[in-house]
Amino acid sequence: MPDSSVVEASCLVAGQWTATGEWSERTGPWVRRVVSKVRQADLDQVEAARAYARRGARAVARLAPADRADVLERAAALVATRRDEFARLLALELGKPVKDGGGEMDRVADTFAVCAAEARRIGGEVLPVAGWARGVGNTALTYRAPAGVALAITPFNAPANLLAHKLAASFAAGNSTIVKPPPQAPAVSAALVALLLEAGMPPEAVQVLHGGAQVGAALCAAPEVAVISFTGSAATGAAVARAAGAKRLVLELGGNAATIVCEDADIGYAARVCARTGYSNSGQSCISVQRVYVQRSRYDEFVGAFTDGVRTLVVGDPLDPATDVGSMVDDEAAERVVRWAAAAAAGGAVVTTGGKRDGATVTPTVVAGPPADAAVVTEEVFGALVSVLPYDDFDAVVETCNESRYGLQAGLFTHDVRRIVAAWRDLEVGGLVVNGSSNFRLDHVPFGGVKDSGFGRESPRHMVEEYTVVKTLMLRDISLWTGQKGQS
Repeated sequence: MPDSSVVEASCLVAGQWTATGEWSERTGPWVRRVVSKVRQADLDQVEAARAYARRGARAVARLAPADRADVLERAAALVATRRDEFARLLALELGKPVKDGGGEMDRVADTFAVCAAEARRIGGEVLPVAGWARGVGNTALTYRAPAGVALAITPFNAPANLLAHKLAASFAAGNSTIVKPPPQAPAVSAALVALLLEAGMPPEAVQVLHGGAQVGAALCAAPEVAVISFTGSAATGAAVARAAGAKRLVLELGGNAATIVCEDADIGYAARVCARTGYSNSGQSCISVQRVYVQRSRYDEFVGAFTDGVRTLVVGDPLDPATDVGSMVDDEAAERVVRWAAAAAAGGAVVTTGGKRDGATVTPTVVAGPPADAAVVTEEVFGALVSVLPYDDFDAVVETCNESRYGLQAGLFTHDVRRIVAAWRDLEVGGLVVNGSSNFRLDHVPFGGVKDSGFGRESPRHMVEEYTVVKTLMLRDISLWTGQKGQS
């Protein structure tokens, strides 16, 4: 794609990329020009998509799991060949460094491959009905059937991989899926769906509707939709739940991730890991390192090493392979981060580096010793800022971490197995990373939170369970077992 070109993205409705609808433009936060334009869906297209999904769901459900798996494996291979193209588009639409974008596409390929494997594993069970007197003489079996129509609402921060998780798992389960992409990454989202169609995904399996809150609300309320998977803010997640009503929901919402560094930790290593993972994608991740609590005896050492590590990060053009930190999603988000850092400093914190922005690009910022009630501590920063705070007692710092209304994932640096087990038990989070920061995820491992971080788990295996329903078959007077109660 030439540097000056604008990528056009359309809605995909009833097997056709639409040529009608109002255009909306996306200005790249780094290049400061229009990089993509998208056709917005209207309510008539929502109705058409609903009707098509209702009809198409049965056709998709009848595809053999092996056929679904073959499509996803071909898609994984295609992603590997087009990795750099997608990484470049992510850099233009979102300001994400190409090294991060390439990493995201590697994860997309893995996610497709794992979803293919999970499609092959879908089955059922023979129930132990003969273990109870009233069941003797009968047989009962189950299998996991497709839910029907799924709705996938994806965020801007990882638009390709989170679309892969939702759409590929839904297809593996045998559903027809309607995708509502983020307005900040319409071209990336449409391109990934086009790749899946090229790999052989049937048109009945996927539709794409770009649009705002009105389109989202109409889709959430649609009676055809059986399950909704949403990733985004807690406030929007609550709106999704209200609009959806009595539907199955998988909500992966906000975070305020804490990492605890104990006195027995390798401080240099912990500082390097936190510096590397606290600012990837400009901190725009729900599990990005936000709060680091360091045992007081090692606090000054950590702050110094961490600040030095952060200062080595290369900030600049996201298209440059050497860049570690590009721009945030827009100027407003960048200004909020700078404003929160200044407010913390006014409350007594020390900004050891950063605290400034150039357009949508925030210089990686370290806030040492902020007040406990500062926004950088209590709210989700979702930006290129990490706070470092001292603690004295391990049990007390666990409780401090739990004061957050979020509970997605945490990190812990220690070699004390008793502390590891205690933290795993007592931290109110969905996942704990030991000898790593909060910002680490394997796409085939269960991922999700508690409290305002949502519910349900995103990994292909768990998503397939969310996207299917258990159907039971009862065979009267037919039994695998013989015996007195089973005799006719």
